[in-house]
Amino acid sequence: MDRLVKVGIAGFGTVGTGVVSCLLDNGDIIASRTGIRPVVHRIADIDSARDGKLKISRETFVNDAMSIIDECDVIVELIGGTSFAKNLILEALKKGKPVVTANKALLAEHGKELFAAAEKSKADIYYEASVAGGIPIIKALREGFVGNKIERIYGILNGTCNFILSKMEKDRSDFDCVLDSAQRLGYAESDPSLDIDGTDTVHKAAILASLAYGEWFGIEPVYKEGIRGISFEDIRFAAEFGYKIKLLAIIKQQDDDVQIRVHPALIPEDSMLANVSDVYNAVQIKGHPVGETLFYGRGAGRDATASAVVADIVDVCLNLKFGSHRRVPAFKIGKQFRHIIPMNEVNSRYYLRIRVSDMPGVIASISSIIGSKNISISSIKQAEKEGEDSVSLTILTHLANERLLMESICEIEKLNCVKSKVILFRVEDI
Repeated sequence: MDRLVKVGIAGFGTVGTGVVSCLLDNGDIIASRTGIRPVVHRIADIDSARDGKLKISRETFVNDAMSIIDECDVIVELIGGTSFAKNLILEALKKGKPVVTANKALLAEHGKELFAAAEKSKADIYYEASVAGGIPIIKALREGFVGNKIERIYGILNGTCNFILSKMEKDRSDFDCVLDSAQRLGYAESDPSLDIDGTDTVHKAAILASLAYGEWFGIEPVYKEGIRGISFEDIRFAAEFGYKIKLLAIIKQQDDDVQIRVHPALIPEDSMLANVSDVYNAVQIKGHPVGETLFYGRGAGRDATASAVVADIVDVCLNLKFGSHRRVPAFKIGKQFRHIIPMNEVNSRYYLRIRVSDMPGVIASISSIIGSKNISISSIKQAEKEGEDSVSLTILTHLANERLLMESICEIEKLNCVKSKVILFRVEDI
């Protein structure tokens, strides 16, 4: 006979309705595969009429989210935010109730406290839906790669940014025009700052880095740049060099230290990640001994996120059924690095675009400054003059130190022949 498990859901918005729909539609499949049947026992939300198509009794709904803790076996936090949601989770864990959450911001900013509470109470906290939507990347890092040393992770983790960059390339349009289109289509929020400034990706990168390297980093050490400064001109010039521009989460080991950074990067146009387009996400992991692996799918949206939440609910229910709480701890301290490398100590290749006067000696002057910092140029191109007094000069460097590269840019911008700020993107030869 199936083991019935009472599920309490806090938050009946887009994801919450998706979770309830999945449990109702696929409850028989879950039961046949696992021998447990998660039953929606309580839903806490101020608006109980968000989805009238779902067959749920009115008695299921309550206004007080805290009240569902004592009544239910599993608590699912889908409220969002970092204040009340945090208090709800801590109270549930304090009472020994397992928690499932999709709250990436809360985990990234307060994960250390939450996991300490789970450890103290011997309760489970699962969070697959916090990173990359329906892609099971948390389970892969926590369980599938448990026997691996993680060498690096590259992630396209924000569908809004990936849609914008894909459309800029396809339509040959600039950022502001494509952002307006993304907002009309519902792919970008009316205030898109969280996505386009890179904060959403930073939250996800912090979670992945912590799982990979055994220390809860938080968001402070993560270097961040968004995509506002990208123009179609840069996308076009990058293509001439054989690259595409993506907003990338980069987590990698360098000797015994770790880099964690989020910024636009040029990646080879024939790489798998370069061909991840529109709202899709992808995570590429290199581990030892597994080698290179790639995870691809929808990174957001009701159904993809609900799929991940339900998978966590089922895992927690199985733990309850077999009395195996903390069978796979959500996070365990096990530091596997010495230091986090500051951005000015990172070594990378670079793309520079410089608006310069169309006159003799310009390339020589700029090359001399770059060379004086022991930075080697791998390629340099000057665009054709189009009836203007200035032209774009694009440069690709070999591997160089970030601090020295920035020093050279400061000197370049002081030249009389340079007409605007130097545009810089890092290059990752994936």
